[in-house]
Amino acid sequence: MDFKDYYAVLGVGKQASQEEIKKAYRRLALRYHPDKNAGDKVAEEKFKEVAEAHEVLGDPEKRKKYDQLGSNWRQYENADFGAYGGGGGHRDVYGRAEDVFGSGSGFSDFFESFFGGMRAGRNGQSGFSFGFDSPVVDLQGELPIGLLEAYRGTERIMDLGGEKIKVKIKPGASDGLKLKIKGKGRREVGGRGGDLYLTVNVAPLPGWERKGDDLYKEQPVDVFKALKGGTQEIDTFSGKLTIRLNECTPNGKRVRLKGKGMPVYNKPGTYGDLYIKLVVKMPEQLTEQQRALLKQLD
Repeated sequence: MDFKDYYAVLGVGKQASQEEIKKAYRRLALRYHPDKNAGDKVAEEKFKEVAEAHEVLGDPEKRKKYDQLGSNWRQYENADFGAYGGGGGHRDVYGRAEDVFGSGSGFSDFFESFFGGMRAGRNGQSGFSFGFDSPVVDLQGELPIGLLEAYRGTERIMDLGGEKIKVKIKPGASDGLKLKIKGKGRREVGGRGGDLYLTVNVAPLPGWERKGDDLYKEQPVDVFKALKGGTQEIDTFSGKLTIRLNECTPNGKRVRLKGKGMPVYNKPGTYGDLYIKLVVKMPEQLTEQQRALLKQLD
């Protein structure tokens, strides 16, 4: 049970700040992590040493005790220091030692003699804390699309730091819709990836208005067609269609086209309605025939 120089293990000086210790630990933990060195016993032992060093130096209370005793720890080994719970500003990862390092405690005899061995974890079960910093970090972003894309459904290719993923947006997406892509947030050393949250921003389309799953638009109608009646062609997102106008169609009349609105999100085959407001337009100038007809009305 020889004295272990934890500063040397992490490659930092005794005056290193907590942030410097944390950075050194992350760098070495990443280098020797079992996921990157499967079957490498030397790397596994180095990983244990690095984790043990950070367990002590990454905790201000433990570091203080370690600095005070140092290589003279043996003569104080049996002294009554009381139960050592420690504190610390880093995030501990708790679990049974054998679950992480295999059989055995996971820490050296020196550590267990110095710090009293194993202690209770946050879940109340007997276990060890090896101080492996593994916060889950979620990422957020915005995903702009057009109104017609929202109608049809669309997809985007996103580059997440070298990893390209395809994000599919179902028909009927609304402005402000939240999409969650599991495991595609930031991945810290030794931790699982957080999640990626995307907010869909649907850009408006000139001439169209959306209210829930319904669409609204204005349709110009020639004044003479409004007077005598006839047919009027209407543009919809699903194609052109024709409606019939009665004689003397009033300006501002609203026509409902059932099922020609937006798709209902997550309900395939279900649509809102399209409401057409007929706007009677006066001609910029009359033809001779039109003038003659109007004179007959006097």
